[in-house]
Amino acid sequence: MIKKAAFVIGIFCMLIYIPVLGQTTKSRKALEYYATGQYFASIDLLRDAYGDETDANVKLDITFKVAECYRLTSQPEKAEVWYKRVVQKKFGNPLIYLYYADALKTNEKFDLAIENYKEYKKLVPDDPRGENGVKSCELASKWKENPSGYKVANMKFFNTKESEYYPAYANAEYTEMFFTSSREESTGKEKHGSTGQNFSDIYKSVQDKQGKWSTPVPLGENINTEYEEGGASLSKDFNTLFFSRCEKVKKEAMGCKIFQSVRKGEEWSKAEPWKLNDDSITVSHPTLSENELELYFVSDMPGGLGGKDIWKVIRDNPSAEWGTPENMGPVINTPGNEMFPFIHNDGTLYFSSDYHLGMGGLDIFRAIYINNRLEIENMRYPVNSTYDDFAIVIEKENERGYFSTSRDGNDEIYSFVLPPLKFNIEGEVRNEKTDQPLANATVKLVGSDGMTLASETSADGKFKFMLRPNTDYVFVASKKGFLTGKAKETTRGLVESKEFKSEIKLSSIAEPIELPNIFYDFAKWDLRPESMVALDKLVETLNDNPTVTIELRSHTDARGSIEVNIDLSQKRAQSVVDFLIEKGIEPARLRAKGYAATMPKIVDSKLAAQYPFLKEGTEITQSYIDSLPTEEQKEVAYQINRRTEFQVLSTDYKPAK
Repeated sequence: MIKKAAFVIGIFCMLIYIPVLGQTTKSRKALEYYATGQYFASIDLLRDAYGDETDANVKLDITFKVAECYRLTSQPEKAEVWYKRVVQKKFGNPLIYLYYADALKTNEKFDLAIENYKEYKKLVPDDPRGENGVKSCELASKWKENPSGYKVANMKFFNTKESEYYPAYANAEYTEMFFTSSREESTGKEKHGSTGQNFSDIYKSVQDKQGKWSTPVPLGENINTEYEEGGASLSKDFNTLFFSRCEKVKKEAMGCKIFQSVRKGEEWSKAEPWKLNDDSITVSHPTLSENELELYFVSDMPGGLGGKDIWKVIRDNPSAEWGTPENMGPVINTPGNEMFPFIHNDGTLYFSSDYHLGMGGLDIFRAIYINNRLEIENMRYPVNSTYDDFAIVIEKENERGYFSTSRDGNDEIYSFVLPPLKFNIEGEVRNEKTDQPLANATVKLVGSDGMTLASETSADGKFKFMLRPNTDYVFVASKKGFLTGKAKETTRGLVESKEFKSEIKLSSIAEPIELPNIFYDFAKWDLRPESMVALDKLVETLNDNPTVTIELRSHTDARGSIEVNIDLSQKRAQSVVDFLIEKGIEPARLRAKGYAATMPKIVDSKLAAQYPFLKEGTEITQSYIDSLPTEEQKEVAYQINRRTEFQVLSTDYKPAK
């Protein structure tokens, strides 16, 4: 059962016609409680009436109302059981599929929930709640598997077996807190008809230098009454208090109003009604802006967009009169309920909604400007859950604070913090051909934020750097006698700390460097499209090493005439040079040479590992190929000899200006 129901329900408009269940006293009283939003109090009476009833149609209607009571008192496990009964009996109202799906989603039975959302969508195609429910289940499942970087914890010291919610900072050091609670020592002893708990009061707790919170105490009789108090918001100097009070009127729904009090020394003055209150509407959940010129609140007043909307009023200075209420508009408000606003000192509006796309129940959102456009962002799991999550408060300087949630049964206060993100990279520099680590190689870090750092690799070829959030990085490795190499990483968009691993391989300029995956059609020299990936990488290598000149070498196998192979290999080498020139490489850095079959490949360690029948150090001559036992092995050897590679000729080329 959820204590916030008193503030959520307010003046509740029933969605369905309530037929007469019968003439018994229990039936009449159950209907009376149900009609005035006292859902907790009506549950047992409805169930008793169910047992006494003999008419099947009336019995089914009672079943639906019991399910509704469990839904509206946030008891999803029991609501699921009773909605299932009316779904199986095909109760005439299509809302049973929507509410049954909502209960299933809260209980994390996503697949079955999706089935019932689709059934509701089929019956009521114009209501977006069916499609949104399907998307919500998909998001909830996805976000639980990939949580945000926030860390949350139950503030067990504040929480009791009753409800605690709506935290508010009461001093600049964040060591004093107000919150709402219906614990046993609350002033109002009468049980709330919609929750079964005491009427709530506002409490205070203070944190000592060791971080321990004091035993919560009520704010006193000038604030707390026999009615429902909650939802505190304080001025910048913490000397003016705004809060909600819901007064019970016999046989009518509770009406919520905003009250105001001023601190005088250690005491608060007798709370007075806020002057914009109107007896015909519900007004609650006040939050005051940092400059005290804007007050945000929740109301069902005419001109809204749905159930409960977020409104605001402004004034010219802290002592001026408040202006006319202004609805926050369709970007924030929806046909559902938007409640529990909190305005951060940076202007960001946080609020809860049961309609914006989220995980289920009430989710916490924030309204932020992206490219000068107001966007609504879900705070995702673990701040949000499939239960109700609401009433957030955040420190000015840090992404840290408290919020309320029903995920453990009752409303409870949780803390949250976004730990500083830590990113580190540990990499290795290795010889491309031998795969051996390269000691004393220079690795330069270049960040998109302008940061540059340099380090030398250790004896085992390793390097380390600390990285910053939301930054792109290039790591450039260099060593005398080797071509420069590089690797890239990014921390953009990461919401959790991460340890990166990287490997940079450098090619020695002392020997030819093979270009893998360079393909030609038989007896032709035109480059095939699948060759472009390797050649684009060569372009990048030449751009990273602007002072080298190279010879492009093309090799064939020994089959065919030497004259034809020399001509073919020369044309193939030239086709690679022509490609590089088209890509902007200066012609003076390039030379093409066709070697036909005059330079057989010598087996290195990589080839020997890939083809066990080849021994490291063997020169793959025609006579060696002829000695191989199978045609398959011979074809592999021919293929190895058919290759394109380059040899560094010099490292002192001076690029044109």
